[in-house]
Amino acid sequence: MNTQSIAVPALLSPDVPPAAQLIQLVSGAFISQAIYVAAKLGIADLLADGPKSAEFLAVATVSDERAIYRVMRALASVGAFVETEPKTFANTPMTETLRSDHPESTREITIWLGEPEHWKVYGGLTYSVKTGKPAWDEVHGEPIFQSLFHTTKELGDIFNRAMTSFSHQTIPAILEAYDFSEAGTVADIAGGYGHLLGAILKANPGVNGILFDIEEVIAGAPEMLSSYAVADRTEVIAGDFNESIPVSADVYLLKHIIHDWYDDTNERILGNIRDSMPEGAKVLIIDAVISEDNSPHFGKIIDLEMLVSPGGMERTESEFAELLTNSGFALNRVIPTKSPVSIIEAVKR
Repeated sequence: MNTQSIAVPALLSPDVPPAAQLIQLVSGAFISQAIYVAAKLGIADLLADGPKSAEFLAVATVSDERAIYRVMRALASVGAFVETEPKTFANTPMTETLRSDHPESTREITIWLGEPEHWKVYGGLTYSVKTGKPAWDEVHGEPIFQSLFHTTKELGDIFNRAMTSFSHQTIPAILEAYDFSEAGTVADIAGGYGHLLGAILKANPGVNGILFDIEEVIAGAPEMLSSYAVADRTEVIAGDFNESIPVSADVYLLKHIIHDWYDDTNERILGNIRDSMPEGAKVLIIDAVISEDNSPHFGKIIDLEMLVSPGGMERTESEFAELLTNSGFALNRVIPTKSPVSIIEAVKR
């Protein structure tokens, strides 16, 4: 299914008065937290082999039976889980993806979005709107990546697992949309544990890889690269992309990096790549490309996360083109994928 454009779930009937429709949208916060609770407690895993009673779920998760029933009833009312008989629940195709072992598992990204230290930042949206600055800094007293990679390692681990979880949906779509077979070396800049790079190298046995990220992150890369059986074809380099990117490759990947920052920082990152890249090399920015018009697009919602957390933004095609021009690149083409992201291919000017 092509999810390039994903609208808000159609929970509202046109027969409902406008005021009631708005209240339903506002109360979406309750649904979001209820799904988080279900993910945190592993409810979908408990329902993997069939329906279970609220009593069973309460005992299995050491929870209050009446309270867990009320949460499950609310979720079933919007299509997340189904009440098969009184006080007995089963997974739906949607909540099957909340299982830990699902190939496109959404459990870890759901936990990240609802985790208290992350959730409370949304209460600072007004601060971000008033100042244009990330609410994360205001709420936690430091930038998000300082929190994740230095101050609160447990939260950083949740974040890294969430990014790996989201990659389960995007990586197959990226591999389908772009031919990497002619690249001698692919470099993943700020590539985390190497999930995307590992998948590319596994699918293209003649290609070598470079994984570049900060020391704290790439410490977790060997296990991921070994799981793809590509560790022997991957060079791991520690560094800070704000300072320099001493990497020579045919293709440079920037997956979910550019949207984390405003243009001044991105021009520095892209400039550092440009300083090292050989002639004929390409840069692939993998992010949402939001529509210029009023049509629904998932990127328009995630853009609010960029506003309150790292202090970045999702971009339209024309905004990408302007950023690339100012960084010494030309936008070559935009390749949609069967996922919420597109591939923006750029070359050196």
